[in-house]
Amino acid sequence: MPTKNKPIHEIPLGLIRAAIWKHEHQGVVHYDTTFSRLYQEGDTWKRTESFKRDDLLPLAKVADLAHSWIHAQPREATRP
Repeated sequence: MPTKNKPIHEIPLGLIRAAIWKHEHQGVVHYDTTFSRLYQEGDTWKRTESFKRDDLLPLAKVADLAHSWIHAQPREATRP
C-alpha cells in the first residue's frame, strides 16, 4: 500500500496551520504551501480550507512564517 505524502514542514498557530510541501523536478527544488483551519464537530476534529474573519490575522502570520522558513532553506537547492 503506497504511503501518503507528508509535508516537509508544518507551522501551527492556534487552530491555523501552514503545511509546506517540497517538490523536485529535473533537479530544481520548489516549495508549495497549503493552509487549513482545525475545528471541532461533536467529538471529532476536522480540517477546512475556509477561514473566518478572526482567522485572517493568524493566517497572515503563518503565511509570513512559511515564507521565512522557505527562504531560510539552502539557496543552492532552489531556483529564484
